[in-house]
Amino acid sequence: MSKNDVICVVCPVGCKISIAENKDAELGYDIEGNKCKKGINYAIEELTNPTRNIASTVCIEGAHLTRLPVKTSEPIPKGKIFECMNEINKIKLTAPVKMGDIIIENVRGTEVNILATRSLPDI
Repeated sequence: MSKNDVICVVCPVGCKISIAENKDAELGYDIEGNKCKKGINYAIEELTNPTRNIASTVCIEGAHLTRLPVKTSEPIPKGKIFECMNEINKIKLTAPVKMGDIIIENVRGTEVNILATRSLPDI
């Protein structure tokens, strides 16, 4: 039974949580260090299926800026970050673009979209 330590980022407290698999425990894990119930869920998810949000920029032409900020519509599996960033880095857009527009649909088969986080009209 290996013990893993994570820092919870759900709230500003930043609890240091230790988690270890234990088939006899109610949730299947021994969890220590959390100050609230959110920390329990965070620690289990971080151990079993870690995910992250991506915020980046893509090239855009015909606007007053040369880069358009983008983000994932929801978290993606941590192991797919570099694959998704490779796809994001290939994008070259032409203005206009509206905030919320889908820039990449279902990026790398994750069922997550890359969205524009700013509107950029053409010049």
